[in-house]
Amino acid sequence: MIRQLREDIASVFERDPAARNTFEVVTTYPGLHALLHYRVANWLWRKGFKWLARMLSTFSRWMTGIEIHPGATIGRRFFIDHGMGVVIGETAEIGDDCTLYHGVTLGGTTWNKGKRHPTLQNGVVVGAGAKVLGPIVVGENARIGSNAVVTKEVPAGATVVGIPGRIVRKASTAEDEQRRKIAEKIGFDAYGMADEMPDPIARSIHNLMDHMHAVDRKIDTMCKALHDLGDRTCSEALPQLEAETFVSLSEAVSSDDADSAETADSAGPGVEKH
Repeated sequence: MIRQLREDIASVFERDPAARNTFEVVTTYPGLHALLHYRVANWLWRKGFKWLARMLSTFSRWMTGIEIHPGATIGRRFFIDHGMGVVIGETAEIGDDCTLYHGVTLGGTTWNKGKRHPTLQNGVVVGAGAKVLGPIVVGENARIGSNAVVTKEVPAGATVVGIPGRIVRKASTAEDEQRRKIAEKIGFDAYGMADEMPDPIARSIHNLMDHMHAVDRKIDTMCKALHDLGDRTCSEALPQLEAETFVSLSEAVSSDDADSAETADSAGPGVEKH
């Protein structure tokens, strides 16, 4: 029990930069308080003291604003940030290292008995206000954007936003590595743009990188054929591009990022910290 408590406290420091010391976390974090109450209530539930378990979970809801049914299954290093309005149903299953923000509901879509709440596999992050409904599985390391409503299975590593939830990113590691190599080859960072958000500029840059990779492969094939014929001109390295060349474009992208920051909460799981 003490080891589990230490893990729960450590997970707060890992995921909340506002956490300053252990005493503050133990005394002021409702997410941690609700989790501690749940651990005891779940033990009572499994031992058959169901009314007592429900009373403890009700008391916890009064104290923290977080409702966790004692019958739910929760793994290690679970973190609820802010926490107000979080609801976790009886048959919900949450894996290790998962994070929920305030207003999240892991709910059901039927009144029938049996499995009716979602399963979150390891490393899942669910953004503020999101609703994950029904006996669906959210794959490992998936991200549910703020205010999304998810009623269908989510593959591992995917990012889901919107109502109804739709996948906006499921790029393979191979594609990401390919883009990185192309960027290094031409001496350009691509602004560190990621495709986790439905950003048209990010998508355009990534499409250009993919096209450049295809062109690069064709040029390599042609150069090899010319080399076999005795031509050596293709062996010369491409000139490096200067960073100054992209200053104005970089500023344009930064400006666009600033404009889109106001709507970031509706597209991703992060929220403003304390």
